[in-house]
Amino acid sequence: MAVPLLDLVAQYHKIRDEVRAAIDGVLDTQLCIGGPKVAECEKAVAAYCDAKFGIGVSSGTDAILNALMSLGIGPGHEVITSTFTFFATAGCISRTGARPVFVDIDPKTYNIDVKQAGRKISKRTKAIIPVHLFGQMADMDPIMSLARDRDLAVIEDAAQAIGATYKGKKAGSMGTLGCFSFFPSKNLGGVGDGGMIVTSDAGLADMCQTMRNHGSKPKYFHKFIGGNFRLDPVQAAVITVKLKYLEQWHEARRANAEYYDQKFAGCQKIATPCVEPHNRMIYNQYVIRICSDKGASRDLVREHLAEKKIGHEVYYPAPLHLQECFKDLRYKEGDLPHAELAAREVLALPIYPELTAAQKDMVAAAVLEAVGA
Repeated sequence: MAVPLLDLVAQYHKIRDEVRAAIDGVLDTQLCIGGPKVAECEKAVAAYCDAKFGIGVSSGTDAILNALMSLGIGPGHEVITSTFTFFATAGCISRTGARPVFVDIDPKTYNIDVKQAGRKISKRTKAIIPVHLFGQMADMDPIMSLARDRDLAVIEDAAQAIGATYKGKKAGSMGTLGCFSFFPSKNLGGVGDGGMIVTSDAGLADMCQTMRNHGSKPKYFHKFIGGNFRLDPVQAAVITVKLKYLEQWHEARRANAEYYDQKFAGCQKIATPCVEPHNRMIYNQYVIRICSDKGASRDLVREHLAEKKIGHEVYYPAPLHLQECFKDLRYKEGDLPHAELAAREVLALPIYPELTAAQKDMVAAAVLEAVGA
């Protein structure tokens, strides 16, 4: 029995008729750019995230890029963010002409080290991008306090965290802008690329809406240069269908995580995810650490899982400050040690809602076998 890292076919089979009907509804109208399905999706996602406005965009990457551009961030500016995240977070900063300033992580949660972020602020700093990694929100109260004190924007990179909460507040609702991805592997995934920006600032919402359409308002008149960042109505229709099921999918993932936590409890060679008590984590990934200081080897674990045909992945094998494309920033190995160690030890296991009991048993047993427990 093989266990894939993610089984989108199993998810699709359960909601196939609804998804196909929604797609056919778009095709029947031939309203293939913008239109009522996009507006419906924006309204539903904004309400779910406890924000006043939603702006559908073409991807999670373009959500971050649009947010930065809408805030006027560009050459001569700095933006502070985590070094341990998907490339788009920092790539978008660089694409505006601004400089990414990388910060180490909390070794327990993998989220940005807020104290270090405070020490990295300069007169050129314009924003902080906390990343809610793996489905758990960063420590937002001190981040927001820091931003208020230094007059900085906060862009929440919530690509992996729709529905996660921090002290009861939804991901995306606390910062200046919140950015989400509907990449198919996300808890709320489309059938291709898509994303969303949420905000409760009417002026910024209007700017993001204009920015996603080449900066055009009214049509064919451009006060500034934007981009083609529009959300496809087919994606919007699918997301609107799936949003109805998102809470039950979150809870299934949380139940699967609890199962793994119990199976791995007491094994010193495996560190299970640390969830802060004030957080609700939605487990976009279930990420363990294979503890090298206890004599365990991630490479050996991966080899064993591959032999057993069990899906797994490393998120992320190299922190951003050590990526070749950022070598001009002059970071070196050892500068951000917690992220560097995490990159050598983390391993994501299957966590999707459709996992069977037998599949979960197989995953847990194989990991324990691989570390000799």
